[in-house]
Amino acid sequence: MIRTAALGTLLALTALTTPASAQNFPEAGRQLSMLTPFPPGSTSDILPRLLVPHLSKSLGINVIVENRPGANGSLGAARVAGQPADGYSLLMATTGVLAINPWVYDKLSYDPAKDFTPVINAAITPNLLVAHPDLPANNLKELIALARKEPGKLTFASAGNGSTSHLCGESLKATANVDLVHVPYQGPAPAIQDVLAGRVSLMCDNFSNVINHVKSGSLKAIVLTSNEKTPLAPEIPTSAEEGYPELLAGNWYSFVAPAGTPAPVVERLNKDIAAALAKPEVTERLNSLGLKVVADSPEAFKKFIAEESARMKVLVEKSGAKIN
Repeated sequence: MIRTAALGTLLALTALTTPASAQNFPEAGRQLSMLTPFPPGSTSDILPRLLVPHLSKSLGINVIVENRPGANGSLGAARVAGQPADGYSLLMATTGVLAINPWVYDKLSYDPAKDFTPVINAAITPNLLVAHPDLPANNLKELIALARKEPGKLTFASAGNGSTSHLCGESLKATANVDLVHVPYQGPAPAIQDVLAGRVSLMCDNFSNVINHVKSGSLKAIVLTSNEKTPLAPEIPTSAEEGYPELLAGNWYSFVAPAGTPAPVVERLNKDIAAALAKPEVTERLNSLGLKVVADSPEAFKKFIAEESARMKVLVEKSGAKIN
C-alpha cells in the first residue's frame, strides 16, 4: 500500500513538472517541420523525405521538409535553434553541423552543445574520393604523384567551407603533403555537377552522393576514406589499404530539437523516427545509397556527438581548415 501511494505521488509530481504541451504531444492540427540545412537532392534531403509518410501516419499530424541551405548548415541550424522547444521543429543535422562547424568557424551563430537536444542519429556513410574520368590518375598513389608533379593545379570541390568534403580534402593535403586548390559550393549537388562537367578535378564527398555517378562511369573512384570496405562497392580500396589509415572522413545524418524540448517529447520523436527507419522500404533505400541505419537512443547519441566533436577538433587542427 505504501509503495502504491508513493508511486501515485511520483506520477502526480511528474505530471506537475511536465509541460501541458508535452503531455499532449503531438497535438491535432499542428505541423512538424524537419528542416534540412542543405539544398534539395542531397542525402540530407532524401533521408527526411523518406521518413515523412511514416511519421505523418504514426504521429497523426502533417510532417513537412524544409530546405534552408547556406554556410555549411549554419543558417538552417541557427533557425531551428531559435524555434520553440515544443517538438514541432527538428533539424536534420550532419557531422559538419554538430561536430565540425564549432572548430572551423571563428564565430558561429549557434552552439551545438547548448542550443540543441539530441533526438536520434539516423544513419552514417563514409566519404568517397572521386575524380573526373579524364584525370590521369586511377588510384590514390597515382593521384598523389600527379599532385606533387603539378602542385596547385588540381582542384577539389566541396559542399562548403567546413563540410566533411572540405575537411577530407584538407586532410589529404596535410597527410600526403600535396597542394590542392579548394573550390567551395553551397551544398554537395552543385559541387558534384562541376566535377561531372570537368570544371573541377576531384571531390571527396559522401559515398551515397557519388556512388551512382561512379557506377554509371561519369566519375571514377579513387579511394574510400574508411578502414572498412563497403559491400556496395567492394572493389574500391580503402584509405587504410592505400597506406593512409589516418585519411578518414564520413558523415552521419541525425535529428536534433531546440534545447529544452521536454524529455517525453524527445522520447516520442526518437521512438517514431526509429520505427520509420526500421521500415523495410526505408532501410533498403538507405542501404542502396550506402548508408547504414543507426537509430540510437538520445543518450547514446549525445555521447556520440561529444566523441565525434573531439575527434573532428583534432582533424581540423591538423588540416588547418579555418573560416573567418
